[in-house]
Amino acid sequence: MEPKNASLEKSESQERNNLVAYWSVPLLDGVHTVEFEHGTKSGKRVLRVDGVEIFRRDWMFKLVGDEEFYLGKQEAKCLLKVDPMPNFAFSYSLLVDGKPLEKFTEKQSQAIRSWAVITEGKRYRIVFEKQTLNIYVNGELVEAECNFTCNGTEMSFLMGTTLAVIRAETTQKKQGVVHQLFVDGKCVEEDIIF
Repeated sequence: MEPKNASLEKSESQERNNLVAYWSVPLLDGVHTVEFEHGTKSGKRVLRVDGVEIFRRDWMFKLVGDEEFYLGKQEAKCLLKVDPMPNFAFSYSLLVDGKPLEKFTEKQSQAIRSWAVITEGKRYRIVFEKQTLNIYVNGELVEAECNFTCNGTEMSFLMGTTLAVIRAETTQKKQGVVHQLFVDGKCVEEDIIF
């Protein structure tokens, strides 16, 4: 006799066989994963964001076309494109805010700095938006106290009860302004997720 959940386990593993695309999208509130399943015989489409199914379409006759959805707290507009290729194949691409994911990621890496920190037994992701000087802790905008120093500026804020400081200093080299995060006085290496 088969256990009750055996058919559920089989259907989940069968669904994963239709997984055709997987992307990681860096946003201000973290890196989001996008998974797309496409049943080329049935036309079935399943889209998951961060492991949560956001839509399912079964038995579609049109195998190509676009799917629009929004991602993260900033509600970045995403467009998943399914295009035909020769020999009954398909190409899958993701546009974020109107740009191919690669271009969007490149732009993000120029516009923000991010760090991953564990303190007080909790994980924090700090994102500093260079143009607006906004600081986000786990996707939430935080207030920071700004002070001028002889080499640049310091922006102080709290992560729980832990003091964190982002220092912006001008360098003599071609780098321009360098942003560094200090937690409890110790420099934290930047999280290169882009």
